[in-house]
Amino acid sequence: MTGSIAAFIDALPKAELHVHLEGTLEASLKMDLARRNDHPLKESSEEAIRAGYIYHDLLSFLSLYYEGVELLLTENDFYDLCYQYLRKSASQNVLYTEMFFDPQLHTRRGIPFATVITGITRAREAAERDFGIRSQLIMCFVREMSAESADETFTQALPYLDDIVGVGLDSYETGNPPAKFAQVFARARAAGLHLTMHCDLDQENTHEHIRQALDDLASERIDHGLNVLDRPELIARARERDIVFTICPSPNDVIRPGCGRRDLRGMLDAGLRITINSDDPGYMNSAYMTECLRSAQETADLTRAELLAISRNAFASAWISDAERSHYLEALDRFAALQAEEA
Repeated sequence: MTGSIAAFIDALPKAELHVHLEGTLEASLKMDLARRNDHPLKESSEEAIRAGYIYHDLLSFLSLYYEGVELLLTENDFYDLCYQYLRKSASQNVLYTEMFFDPQLHTRRGIPFATVITGITRAREAAERDFGIRSQLIMCFVREMSAESADETFTQALPYLDDIVGVGLDSYETGNPPAKFAQVFARARAAGLHLTMHCDLDQENTHEHIRQALDDLASERIDHGLNVLDRPELIARARERDIVFTICPSPNDVIRPGCGRRDLRGMLDAGLRITINSDDPGYMNSAYMTECLRSAQETADLTRAELLAISRNAFASAWISDAERSHYLEALDRFAALQAEEA
């Protein structure tokens, strides 16, 4: 990558729409939490923790992810997790972010829903005050848990819906189609929340899962979703509904090595709207937005115009007011005009 394109990516106004807050847990914070909460991991080291981040598919990644979740116990733990991510993102010129969080992974351990969301909300407010970064929350339902558990979690969230902009669906996909959660997604839609769903790369019945998300549950976005390229009818349906796909280069490079160029260019050539996101940077070599955009640019030879379009997609499809959207798009336009003058 040349210095000029790297500088362009550094300065590019960014929005992130696909990041798992629990997946931003860096090894250094893991150690702090282990000492704070007297967890056995306190006897380890940051280097040993990072060396253990080896995975080859969704299931092996989830085992690492769930291990880290166990360290989050108190309101201050959730505050520190969220504040650290937002501070890092703001340093990379991320102006706005929508963060997934998985309350079921905590409430099933006896941690009150209020503890989780109060810590996160305090961090969001502090980060906006300290760094100017705006953020919102997407509450995810864990696929391998029951539909009843998801419904109960939504009920627990009712007093906090002002702090939640949408609901999502993540974790282990095999045997857990979107249709399993139709009832709770209907509740969320009726409450005025937005909908998005993971359709992870190369999963069992992934094409049917994409179809269900698009047609049966009317998801507004698809998280990952690269397998849409396998089926022309799904491509046509996604274009018809103007669906945005939140693509994450880091896990895709592990699960489908050497295919990044084909996949990214395939999405663009098919006329699909994509965004680039970090997913779980704490477990993926600390690849946050800037690193992920650099990786995507190098892999697929993305032009400046394409990078601007990808950033525009993120702001245009963010779940924000029209006034906020105009504010961010104007900042992007100013950046593009300045770059054109300097070219």
